[in-house]
Amino acid sequence: MDPINNPYAPGAGQRPPELAGRDEQMRMFEVVVERIGRGRPERSIVLTGLRGVGKTVLLNSLRSAAVRAGWGTGKFEARPDHGIRRPIASALHVAVRELGHPSADDTQHVLGVIKSFVQRDAPAAAKLKDKWQPGIDAAAVTGRADSGDIEIDLVELLTDVGGLAQDVGKGIAIFIDEIQDLQPDDVSAVCAACHELSQTGLPVIVVGAGLPHVPAVFSASKSYSERLFRYSRIDRLDRAAAAQALQAPAEDEGAHFTEDALATMYEATGGYPYFIQAYGKVAWDLAPQSPITADDVAMAAPEAESELAIGFFGSRFERATPGEREYLRAMADVAYENPDTDDEAVATAQVAQHLGRKPQSLSPARDALMKKGLIYSGERGRIAFTVPHFGRYLRAQG
Repeated sequence: MDPINNPYAPGAGQRPPELAGRDEQMRMFEVVVERIGRGRPERSIVLTGLRGVGKTVLLNSLRSAAVRAGWGTGKFEARPDHGIRRPIASALHVAVRELGHPSADDTQHVLGVIKSFVQRDAPAAAKLKDKWQPGIDAAAVTGRADSGDIEIDLVELLTDVGGLAQDVGKGIAIFIDEIQDLQPDDVSAVCAACHELSQTGLPVIVVGAGLPHVPAVFSASKSYSERLFRYSRIDRLDRAAAAQALQAPAEDEGAHFTEDALATMYEATGGYPYFIQAYGKVAWDLAPQSPITADDVAMAAPEAESELAIGFFGSRFERATPGEREYLRAMADVAYENPDTDDEAVATAQVAQHLGRKPQSLSPARDALMKKGLIYSGERGRIAFTVPHFGRYLRAQG
């Protein structure tokens, strides 16, 4: 098969040629956009799921839908070592420009509030040269969104931005990837801002994407957070959607997979979108002709697994210290010993028992792995890999 025409796209956040199995989420968002456009109340949205299920791709698709509806949008990726002021200010700057408000004075005022908000990130005594200068051609508005309390400031900022959007009958959507990495104070601020916006009816929503434990992170910050957000769990594709993700791009190039090949591919990938793209790309390149058969998929499997071992699994494993790797391997062993929970949550007490250690002595390794995004805790006393099939990879390494 001609590799130049290979339609598959295994890449972090890279949109696949066929966004299969996500129609429900797309329809849900279109309803939200339409309702807000009519002045009706709606909750912000958070997509949750393991790595490799396509959360970032879906987040980008939702943003595209908002842009088509004439909304102002902005996006950023949360980072555990950075506060929210700079990235959300940059995102709102883009959103205000996209909105295209007809009043230059009103727009300049809101841009000035954004500038004031972000410049408050610097210490009060900082010299001008030490302050971050956003690319906003407007004078900072003193006394608005610049108190230094991120919760107060974000509420004031989004209120002003929301008023601008309401003037033109449109909305503002802020898209936040890796939302679980927001700092605790920023999580509290986002919740408080969404709460205020829901009460005032201003057309601003947050659309986030993160790991499965995001609801617990938000609930720990604000007890009412479960009523502020609509959580949507993004999981692996079912058999039909996985076949569509493979077959539709192939047919666009005048090729197709046999039914046996699709079944073999589903068994190998588990229906995870990233794996589907990775296996599909290699199978296409190695297959001599169409249709792509089960034998072609079997021939492609070693190369696909090798690429995943380096780029998807290995790059993450390398980030762990020797002690943390020991903990990860113990998790994989415990899961393997309990087949019903393979690659799912395991008890921290079982991991400690497997290593012959006291649970308290393993807390530093566990906490470091959680901060690095390699494991998560969806419930007290239990942990799981953030990457599907990671336990299988670790066991294969020996």
